[in-house]
Amino acid sequence: MEPVLEKTTKQDQELARSSISQIRRAASAVKLSGFAKIKVQEQREFVHIPKKAFHLLVEILVNMSEGKSITLIPSDTEISTQQAADMLNVSRPHIVKLLESEIIPFKKVGTHRRIALKHLIEYEKKLKQTRKQNLDFLAEQAQELNLGY
Repeated sequence: MEPVLEKTTKQDQELARSSISQIRRAASAVKLSGFAKIKVQEQREFVHIPKKAFHLLVEILVNMSEGKSITLIPSDTEISTQQAADMLNVSRPHIVKLLESEIIPFKKVGTHRRIALKHLIEYEKKLKQTRKQNLDFLAEQAQELNLGY
């Protein structure tokens, strides 16, 4: 799979925004069947795509309409410590500490550490869950102590 490294343009953003309501209506109909049937206007023919691919298309358009760029990575991909650091928005040495303390599984290829994308995503989900629990706890304490927020 070839990476697409282009930023979302204003023109792409406007086009995505104008098609969101139509594509969402279509997505609710696709939930009932196992596939989506899309007409390619220039070819004058229909293409059948899996339901999951159609819902991914919806997510891509939603993100594009917000001006966000998208990166698709196959789930069985292994990434470097720098790529993992970039994904989590932390330093590479911090990632290395997490690997060496066995918080995130990894393997070595020669002298290089490789992390399975699924393990990094699992770690990120756990981290978000822990943060949410801690924030909920702090908010609850603030309410009990009548701190005004």
